[in-house]
Amino acid sequence: MTTDTALTPASPRSGDPVPAGGERRVDFDEFVVARSGALLRTAYLLTRDHQLAEDLLQASLTKAWFAWGRTHGNPEAYVRKIIVNTYNSWWRRKWNGELATEELPEAGVPDGTAAVDAGNDLWEAMGRLPRRQRAVVVLRYFEDLTEAQTAELLGCSVGTVKSQTSKAFAKLRIDPALADPDHPTADLEETS
Repeated sequence: MTTDTALTPASPRSGDPVPAGGERRVDFDEFVVARSGALLRTAYLLTRDHQLAEDLLQASLTKAWFAWGRTHGNPEAYVRKIIVNTYNSWWRRKWNGELATEELPEAGVPDGTAAVDAGNDLWEAMGRLPRRQRAVVVLRYFEDLTEAQTAELLGCSVGTVKSQTSKAFAKLRIDPALADPDHPTADLEETS
């Protein structure tokens, strides 16, 4: 297995010149302008919430800024790894951003999006996957990374990526939101 140096920050003792502050800022700014859309999409696919995705991307880019002079090769892979690791660390922390109340502060209003809700079934099913399985599916099939790239990004083996993908697909196949009663095999599954 080959290792990509894009995910490994250079050691300060390596003798590589670290860009001066102004040059570092210009390189980083150009990277953010060019790749923030794709990185935001990755963050959204992981969090399934636009505001959380923006927060996740902002926190990840802040971390990347401090390590920018030490990155080599493909900085996008390095930032994606920061996004996944930050996302996983947020899950581990207890979040106290909202407090539950007995009564809702305002009544809900029907918004007429019932037709659109049918298209959200996949996102609901993805949301029910465990975080690691969701990360594997997002990186493999939405970000179109190879098994090796996904394994390197998540810090696991290719076999783990394959098994997590298989388990995720098995859960998606039986998810009630994705069940299709008109599918030819639906009758076979009910009778067996």
